[in-house]
Amino acid sequence: MTAFDDREKGFEKKFAHDAELKFKAESRRNKMLAEWAAAKLGVTGAALEDYIKAVRKADLAEAGDMDVFRKVKGDLTAKGIAVSDADLHKQMGEFLAKAVSEIESGKS
Repeated sequence: MTAFDDREKGFEKKFAHDAELKFKAESRRNKMLAEWAAAKLGVTGAALEDYIKAVRKADLAEAGDMDVFRKVKGDLTAKGIAVSDADLHKQMGEFLAKAVSEIESGKS
C-alpha cells in the first residue's frame, strides 16, 4: 500500500467519523429542541417521548434544518404560542452548540 492510499483511507475514515458526529449532534439538538418546545406546549410523560420522536423524524424529511424548524414552529403556532423565527433559530443554534460540547466531552 502506498502513502497515497494510506492518506486516502485516512480521509475517508475522517469523513465518516465527522458525518457520524454531525448526525449525533443534530439528533441530540433535536431532542433538546423538542423538550424545550414540549415544555411550552405542556406536553409531558409518554406524549413527550412521542413528540421527541416526531421532531427527530421531521429531520429526515429533507436536507438541512428547515424541516425541524417548520415542525416546531408549526406546532407552537397551532397552539397559539408566539415564538419569533429569530428566537427559534437561536434556540436551535444554542442546542446544537451544547450537543457538540456534550459529545466532545464524552457525555452520553
